[in-house]
Amino acid sequence: MSVVTDSPVHSSNSDDFIAFLDAELGASSPESSPDKEAENEDELESVRIKRRKIESTEETEGSTSEGISKQNLETSIKVDVCTHPGSFGSMCIRCGQQLDGKSGVTFGYIHKGLRLHDEEISRLRNTDMKSLLCRKKLYLVLDLDHTLLNSTLLAHLSSEESHLLHQIDSLRDVSKGSLFKLEHMHMMTKLRPFVRSFLKEATEMFEMYIYTMGDRPYALEMAKLLDPQGEYFNAKVISRDDGTQKHQKGLDVVLGQESAVLILDDTEHAWLKHKDNLILMERYHFFASSCRQFGFNCKSLAELRNDEDETDGALAKILKVLKQVHCTFFDKHEDDLVNRDVRQVLSSVRSEVLSGCVIVFSRIFHGALPSLRKMAEQMGATCLAEVDPSVTHVVGTDAGTEKSWWAVKEKKFLVHPRWIEAANYFWEKQPEENFIIKKKQ
Repeated sequence: MSVVTDSPVHSSNSDDFIAFLDAELGASSPESSPDKEAENEDELESVRIKRRKIESTEETEGSTSEGISKQNLETSIKVDVCTHPGSFGSMCIRCGQQLDGKSGVTFGYIHKGLRLHDEEISRLRNTDMKSLLCRKKLYLVLDLDHTLLNSTLLAHLSSEESHLLHQIDSLRDVSKGSLFKLEHMHMMTKLRPFVRSFLKEATEMFEMYIYTMGDRPYALEMAKLLDPQGEYFNAKVISRDDGTQKHQKGLDVVLGQESAVLILDDTEHAWLKHKDNLILMERYHFFASSCRQFGFNCKSLAELRNDEDETDGALAKILKVLKQVHCTFFDKHEDDLVNRDVRQVLSSVRSEVLSGCVIVFSRIFHGALPSLRKMAEQMGATCLAEVDPSVTHVVGTDAGTEKSWWAVKEKKFLVHPRWIEAANYFWEKQPEENFIIKKKQ
C-alpha cells in the first residue's frame, strides 16, 4: 500500500519527494539498518534543497507574471494548498514544508519518523480495505509470546531442560527448524508446533501483522525465525515501542479497518478496547520459566520431553476457526462486503459452540462466577440460577453439593469449570467425560 501516491492531494512539485518516500515505504523491512537511515537523511536533505529551488523559481515567476486576475490567483493558491496528510521527521510527506506539532499517529514500524494524520489514516484504511476485499482477504494481528512461540533466557533453563542445548536447530536454515539458540540475545526460542503450516494457510486469507509487547529488537528477531523469506509480514512488525498506550495494544497503529481485523492473542487484558476482535489463544508453555511466570507449579513441556500435537494442537484448531469466520464473511452478502463487520461474524461463530446447553453453576468461587457465566453465554449456552428439567450441565468443583447430587440422579452432565474454559479456547464443545468431577474419597 502506498501512503503517498494513493493520496488525492499531491502536486507535481512534490514528485521527487513522493517518489523517494513511496520507494522507502515499499522497501521497508525488518532488515533496515542505521547506514540505510543515514542515506535516507542525505536524500531527504537533497529533496529539501531541490524543493527550495523550485519554490524560489515559482515565486519569481509569480511576481513577474502579467494578466492574471486576482480571482484566478486566489483559486490557484487554494488548489495548491497542502493539507499535510502526514510528516516524515518534521517535514510534510506531500509538500516538504516544516511542520510544528505532533498531531496524528506515528507509524515508526513502517519507517522511522513517519507520522500520519487522522484523515490520511482513514483514507488509507478505506483504500486498502477495498483492495483487500477484492482479493477476499481480511486482517489478522498475531501476538508472539505464548501464541506463536515461547522464549526463555538461557540462564533460566532448568536442569531438566539442559538437554535442549544439544538439540537446537541451525539458524542457517531457519525454515526447517523449531528450536533456536540466539547467542547474541542469551535466549532460546521454541516455535509452536504447526506454526509454519498455520502461517502458510493464514496468509491466503489474511494480511498479517505481528504485534508484541516485547521490544523492537526482539520482535524483529522473532519475525526472522517465523518468516525468514519475508513472505508474511515484511514491515508489519509492531512492538511495544510503536504503541500509543503503555501496557496496552491498540488497532490505531494498524492500517486496517477495525471491522475487518481479527486478533489472535493469549492475553485478553492487552486488548481492552478491542475485545470483540479478539480470539483468545491457549498459552504455549514450552519452557519452565514460562510456567513459573504464570504461577503453574508443574513441569514444562520441555522438562517432560513432550510438545503439543502438530495436527490437533491449539494452532491447528484455531486455523479451523479462522477458516470458518473467513468463509462466513465472504460467502454471505458478497455484494455488500464493505459494510460487513468481522466482529459480528466472530460473535455468531462463537455463539454456536455451546448452543443448546443449559447450565447451572454449583459452588463456584464468587469472583470467578461472573466471567465464567459470561463466557458460557457468549458461546450460546443458557445459564440458570436453579435446576429444572431443561438443565443439561451442572458446572462445579464439588461432587457433594445438592445440585451435583441432582445432576447424578437425573443423569445430567456434572463437569468442572475447565470444560467451559476449554470450549472457549478451542471454539468447540469438549467431551464431557474429560472433565467429570470425581467424588472426594
